Amino acid sequence: MSKLIVTGGAGFIGSHLTDKLIALGHEVAVVDNLMLGKKEFINKKAKFYKADIRDLKKMKRIFRGAEAMFHLAADPRLQVSVEDPATTHEINVTGALNVLLAAKDNNLKKVIFSSSCAVYGDQPILPINESSMPKPLSPYGLHKLMGEQYCRLFASLYNLSTVCLRYFNVFGPRKLATGSYPMVIPIFLEQRKKGEKLTIVGNGTNTRDYAHVSDVVEANILAWTQNKMNDGSSINIGSGKQTSVNEIAALIGGETVNVPPRLGEMRFIQADISLAQSVLGWRPTIGVEDGIARLKKE
Repeated sequence: MSKLIVTGGAGFIGSHLTDKLIALGHEVAVVDNLMLGKKEFINKKAKFYKADIRDLKKMKRIFRGAEAMFHLAADPRLQVSVEDPATTHEINVTGALNVLLAAKDNNLKKVIFSSSCAVYGDQPILPINESSMPKPLSPYGLHKLMGEQYCRLFASLYNLSTVCLRYFNVFGPRKLATGSYPMVIPIFLEQRKKGEKLTIVGNGTNTRDYAHVSDVVEANILAWTQNKMNDGSSINIGSGKQTSVNEIAALIGGETVNVPPRLGEMRFIQADISLAQSVLGWRPTIGVEDGIARLKKE
């Protein structure tokens, strides 16, 4: 049994990760200020600290005696980062620096940093691999890129083992129609339930690469236990397939209506997941069709 920290453990991915770690017999401390997370998502067997990652002193106290830390706490709302880059910078960049400092000062063995495909921006060649030049289109994408760079610096300067997982579009149970970006699947499901038209941004040809939350949880655990990559390098976590907004709407079903596109959004996204397969031994197990079918039954 290991003592583990999950920041953002009341959130969508963090709560699923906490559940799995506890099921495996580990002791988990959840750190979340409940700005976007939900208290009802927190596993009752976890030790919960209502705390903000911007509070460095508190992070250093909470991290004492831990073996590893999964950093999922963030404000991932892309449009909010466009409207308020200063506050989101404090959460996403200063917060990431704080948890790395707390991990270093408490001699944690490893940090698994949750990053995003938003670091890439629009890329001319698909699928996107980890060597593609980052060109973020939003402050949020830039924040995540800066967090990755801090992970690499801490690995080289302070010998803190770090690995960065670049999530593509994660979906599954507990993904809310309000809150974090992107939200197309839960929004469509909510609209379908209410008998409303599905609102398609732009012409609906934009694509995303969807990974089910249970597969993302498995990637985090493998990133913690593997010993091949500890220098802050980045690994794509996606399905390796493109799915358009129009295809998602067809899978969910119902009438649609088109609305104007938003600033800062990538147009076409597809992950090259060969590095995750070779380094982590990871591959996705739940496709978007199966995952949406399960969500429609809930």
